[in-house]
Amino acid sequence: MKLSIIIPVYNERETILKILEKVKAVPWEKEIIVVDDGSDDGTKTVLQHYSNKETVKIYHSKNTGKGAAIRTGLIQVTGDIVIIQDADLEYDPEDYPRLLKPILTGKAEVVYGSRFLGEHKAMLFWHSLGNKLLTLITNILFDTTLTDMETGYKVFKSDLIKEMKIKSNRFNFEPEITAKVLKGGHRVYEVPISYTGREYREGKKVSWKDGLVALGCLIKYRLID
Repeated sequence: MKLSIIIPVYNERETILKILEKVKAVPWEKEIIVVDDGSDDGTKTVLQHYSNKETVKIYHSKNTGKGAAIRTGLIQVTGDIVIIQDADLEYDPEDYPRLLKPILTGKAEVVYGSRFLGEHKAMLFWHSLGNKLLTLITNILFDTTLTDMETGYKVFKSDLIKEMKIKSNRFNFEPEITAKVLKGGHRVYEVPISYTGREYREGKKVSWKDGLVALGCLIKYRLID
C-alpha cells in the first residue's frame, strides 16, 4: 500500500520544514504532495529550497483556501490511501499507524483521528465548544456518533475521495467531505490521536466565522448533493 500525504500550507514558514521531516520519517512507501496556497510570508521560498525525492511541490498564485489546496493535491495522488496533513504541527505523523490500521485491516474506508479521544493540549474553551456543537449537529443530521467532525486528520481510500466532487474552497472542506461520506453510506471509523493546538498568537487561523460557515455547509449538504 502506498500513501499519498497531502499537505495544504499557507503562511507556515516556521513549521513547514519540521512537518516535512516528520512525514518523511514515516517508514512507509509514500508520496508527499505539498500545496502552497499563495503564502506571502516566505513559506514559498523555504519550499523552493527543499528537495526530497518523495515530495511534489505545487504553488497556487494566490490564496484560495484549504479545500482548494486539497483539490489540487488530489489531482496528483497515485497512492492507495490519502492522508490530509496540516502543516502547523498540531497533528503528529507518529499517529499514522493507528490512523491506517482500520483501512489496512479492512474495517473501514474512511478514518478520522479524534482529538477528544486521545491525549491533547487543553483547547480554548470557545473553540472546543464550537467543535463539539458542530459535531453534535453532524450526528443529528446524518445519524452517526462522531466525536470530532472538524478534525484535521482525515484518511481515505484514494478511490473513494477522488470520486467525490468537493466544492468548498476553505475550511468548510471538513463539513462538506463529512456530509458526502456519510450520505454515501460510508461509516467513519474514529481512532484517538494526540493534539497540540496552537493559540491565535501562534498563528491559528480558524475563527468563529468559520464555525458559522461550517454549520451552513452541514445543512446545505444534508439537503442537496
